[in-house]
Amino acid sequence: MAYNLCHSTSFLFHDHQSLYDSLVSTTPRPNTRALSLSFKLNSLSFPSKTSIQKCSVSVQETQSMDPANDSKNLQEQDSKSGSSKKSYIWVNPKSPRASQLKKKSYDSRYNSLVKVAQALNLCSATEDGVSSVLSGLGDNLLEQDCVVILNNMSNSETALLALNYFLGKLKSKREVILYNVTIKVCRKSRDLDRANKLFDEMLVRGVKPDNVTFSTLISCGRMCSSPSKSVEWFEKMPDFECDPDNVTYASMIDAYGRAGNVDMALSLYDRARTEKWSLDAMTFSTLIRMYAASGNFDGCLNVYEEMKILGVKPNMFVYNNLLDAMGRAKRPWQAKTIYKEMTDNGYTPNWNTYASLLRAYGRARYGEDALAVYREMKEKGMELNVILYNTILSMCADIGFADEAFEIFEDIKSSGTCKPDSWTFSSLITINSCSGKVSEAEAMLSEMLEAGFEPNLFVLTSLIQCYGKAQRTDDVVRTFNRLPESGITPDDRFCGCLLNVMTQTPKEEIGKLIECVEKSNSKLGTVVRLLLEEPGIEGHFKNEASELFNSISEDVKKAYCNCLIDLCVNLNLLEKACELLDLGLTLKIYRDIQSRSPTQWSLHLKSLSLGAALTALHVWINDLAKTLESGEEFPPLLGINTGHGKHKYSDKGLAGVFESHLKELNAPFHEAAPDKVGWFLTTDAAAKSWLESRSSPELAAV
Repeated sequence: MAYNLCHSTSFLFHDHQSLYDSLVSTTPRPNTRALSLSFKLNSLSFPSKTSIQKCSVSVQETQSMDPANDSKNLQEQDSKSGSSKKSYIWVNPKSPRASQLKKKSYDSRYNSLVKVAQALNLCSATEDGVSSVLSGLGDNLLEQDCVVILNNMSNSETALLALNYFLGKLKSKREVILYNVTIKVCRKSRDLDRANKLFDEMLVRGVKPDNVTFSTLISCGRMCSSPSKSVEWFEKMPDFECDPDNVTYASMIDAYGRAGNVDMALSLYDRARTEKWSLDAMTFSTLIRMYAASGNFDGCLNVYEEMKILGVKPNMFVYNNLLDAMGRAKRPWQAKTIYKEMTDNGYTPNWNTYASLLRAYGRARYGEDALAVYREMKEKGMELNVILYNTILSMCADIGFADEAFEIFEDIKSSGTCKPDSWTFSSLITINSCSGKVSEAEAMLSEMLEAGFEPNLFVLTSLIQCYGKAQRTDDVVRTFNRLPESGITPDDRFCGCLLNVMTQTPKEEIGKLIECVEKSNSKLGTVVRLLLEEPGIEGHFKNEASELFNSISEDVKKAYCNCLIDLCVNLNLLEKACELLDLGLTLKIYRDIQSRSPTQWSLHLKSLSLGAALTALHVWINDLAKTLESGEEFPPLLGINTGHGKHKYSDKGLAGVFESHLKELNAPFHEAAPDKVGWFLTTDAAAKSWLESRSSPELAAV
């Protein structure tokens, strides 16, 4: 094939100088036709028949990043120098001189320099090893040749030795170019320490870093997951009279976000939106992770939407961080939507994707979805760590997936890469305990001890719950006495468990548990004793109960109140049950139990225990009776909402119990249509007739 050969030697040195563009471009080889840099020749020697003579080239500060401008600049240079397309001549490839001329072209020279770079990557990292490779270049080195060699290297250790060799041979006025391209090698090999060393060496030698130096160092810190170093270099730029460009500013959003300087990252992000900087997907990924860490999950979604509006294509980091954020937010429905978008866009889920989905579904108790992800991971041969296994097991314990939990437990033991830990055994003991399987819970405890794990407070709480369900009161006391031996201090949840056990304990054995309760929480012990005693000073019981509720954590108040009311109902202490319900309403432990509208009055019982629900029903019926006596009109409908759910470890639910109880009371409430499951409704006429038929409602009637 015929080819054009530049008749003018300006062709040769244009290509030499274009190599400097490698500092800001990822293209490994200069284009011999489209020239990207303007330059000035200080001296010029024509090549002889056998060699290319040394020339000195000065690189201008400004660099064109637009190929169209490059072409325009080249044309302007050609017109100024008097050159034209006529300076290029056609050479017959069949001519005997063609092969000789081709050997003298810069393509041939460039290829030989690339081979030198490859040899340096593989040679021993010693001065002698590097010198033996470079000595073949002779003493008359061209600065541009040194740049080509360094730019094509990937071994940062030998690159530093090559740089020292070149600095010893050259009398360069632009040493910063050689340092910049060597720092680029460090970035390629993710060698942050050597990049930092080169920067310090530049300062010692009096070489002033430029914008390229800092942008390369900053991106090196980013690639090496050391955002603090990127921030450090960025903040040094003004000291050297270097002004960051928009690309550098944009990358610093990511660096500041990763370094934990949220305010600076958000400030730059606001500026980026105003000035329309070009942001990459990794920057958006950091912003999403940053918003998630601060709990601003709506901010995560806003960033994701802005990203799509700007036309930036999300990558796997963006999707995985967003899925993780929705898991933390307990928004599994949004995690599902994002996952579908990800797969629709052609991305294949990786281990991190599945892990984020498992956490999202597990935390939100989306049992079927979590198990589907788990099985898909197993089908693809992905290994789970113990944290993910425990996430699934904890979910199974919370929603009553006993069979699935033990299947997963067997998977853990047979995996060969993962072993059950204390939390694993705790979840399985909890599942057995909630199911009332005493022997299975004890067997799991023995396996836990054999594995070298001591039972913690969570495990002992589960065991006490298990013995309580089986009404093995002596075992409850025995387990409680293990606490001081293990150095464990009861917390509010443990005391709540003891209180719950008392609601399931026969009246004649409750005394065995009172001492345990008093040792765990003296205020709770006082309230329980007052509850069991004959009525004393009026208001004393209610005052002590109020002090108890004010002393415990918010998340256990409803559980304590429910259990105390259940205990009262079991012992037929309905007056004290009503006092506790009233106290629960006063302290806002219970909210919105009753509601009234022009068309319907309702009683809402979904959040109550059975005893508390029965007590609330009694109070509501009495309120309705008083309303009837006062002559106030009823609305067309009256309703009781028990909810339609069943207990996770039982087939019974509040609705089933209430259906029987309402029949016992001969109350005119009947189950609503299928579209209102859990509702019992009656008309105003039926309610009035029933209330009038009740001569004098007594507490015992409910």
